[in-house]
Amino acid sequence: MDSLEEKRQIIENIFRDYAQISYRYGDLKNQVIINRDSDSYLLMTVGWSNQKRVHYCLLHIDIIDGKIWIQRDGTEDGIAIELVMAGIPKDQIVLAFHPAEIRQHTEFAVT
Repeated sequence: MDSLEEKRQIIENIFRDYAQISYRYGDLKNQVIINRDSDSYLLMTVGWSNQKRVHYCLLHIDIIDGKIWIQRDGTEDGIAIELVMAGIPKDQIVLAFHPAEIRQHTEFAVT
């Protein structure tokens, strides 16, 4: 998969699916934030729980030089696997939340 547009669409679809998941507690909602100009994608959890404000980045992905950089992944199973299942090759995914010296020991791209 080389198409930037295909990568964008896959990320957006996955984020929108996550945004539909409701929380069992609190008044929490997931909010998808997309900036195609900078190819930045955020999934934020916002609201209130136990009288405390929640403002939390669940997912943050950037597309940099044609590769998908996972900056933050707070999902249970990991979004990288979902990206691979959607057709994105592992060598096009960077686990940016790991230091570079650790990334070389993963099945994914280093940079």
